Amino acid sequence: MASSGIGIIGYGSSAYEKGAPRAELSYFVDAAQAALTSAGLGWDVIDGLSTSSTTIQPDNAVTTAEQFGLSITWASVSNAGGAGAVVNVLDAVRAIEAGRATHVLCLAGAAQDSTYFRDRVARFNNAVGDWLAPHGFGGMNGLFGIVQRKHMDTYGTTRAQLGRIAVDQRANARDNDNALLRGAMTIDDYLNAPVIADPLGLFDCVMPCSGAEAILVGPLDRVPAGKRVHLRAGRERHNHPVGEVAPLRGGWETFRGALYAEAGTGPAEIDLVEAYDDYPIMVAIQLEDLGFCAKGEIGPFLAAHRMTWDGDFPLNTGGGQLSCGQTGGGGGMIGITEAVRQLRREGGPRQVPQARRALVSGYGMVAYGHGLSATAMILEGA
Repeated sequence: MASSGIGIIGYGSSAYEKGAPRAELSYFVDAAQAALTSAGLGWDVIDGLSTSSTTIQPDNAVTTAEQFGLSITWASVSNAGGAGAVVNVLDAVRAIEAGRATHVLCLAGAAQDSTYFRDRVARFNNAVGDWLAPHGFGGMNGLFGIVQRKHMDTYGTTRAQLGRIAVDQRANARDNDNALLRGAMTIDDYLNAPVIADPLGLFDCVMPCSGAEAILVGPLDRVPAGKRVHLRAGRERHNHPVGEVAPLRGGWETFRGALYAEAGTGPAEIDLVEAYDDYPIMVAIQLEDLGFCAKGEIGPFLAAHRMTWDGDFPLNTGGGQLSCGQTGGGGGMIGITEAVRQLRREGGPRQVPQARRALVSGYGMVAYGHGLSATAMILEGA
């Protein structure tokens, strides 16, 4: 996946807002303009467009290009849920290398309120709509409550250990003006929060909101040195493990060796991690499967490290979805934009010292029993 001449040259976010006070296209425009501004380029350079959205349908990348007033040569739509934004960026690099576009704008987001979100979860896909929702499955909270209980019973992982993720991410969010949840949170606050789907509590669950993220992919020589972000490696895997309900592992375990080998690095050389965080338990499983600790040892690992931006294991340095909010398809891209921000050394008060190399992972497309899609990329600033 590595590319020497094509990479990420711009990034941007819209404001995050509770409810859905405006249309998704409005959020897309704001995020896209921010990405172009960060690259020092105008709308006229864009000839490729990809979208990852949970609310834009039946519109797609082509109709979005029409509404933007763009004539494009390449278009793509995500089909991997929260893992899709990583795939879209990987595909954008390859599209440019193949000569199908020169500058690809990758967009991800949603305009949703809590009612829309609940309805969408019940019809997420045919497996959920036909086989789970009619039986009162408790939404995604119910499914991931089972996963967390299974991990706790199998490996002895505790809520206090997993709570370190939510608490440290909230500390990161205090330095992020875009985060919707910025109030101080202690481990006692986390442990004593109302139960949502045992053993999940309130602060284990993301809050649906509206907003968008954008990444601009193009020739790295279009931006100055220090603002170039190379894609050193990227992988995707879908439907692993096959046929297992509530697995404690995912597709990351199948490609982590190839991912690190291609990037010429390993877990110990990663300066920050941006992991898809719909629930702390899924962050934990990603860290295990990506080799930061052995399977089942995430509890002691979390207890031994500080995940704040200035800690010894910076994780979701902008607060992640757990503190910023979950913007539908934008949930898969918030980690990419934050990683690019850090690697360009534009993190402001939450800048990770000496940030040079970041790992971003995605997860999504939950069907009957588990999430089907796992992705990851390794980015490097230059």
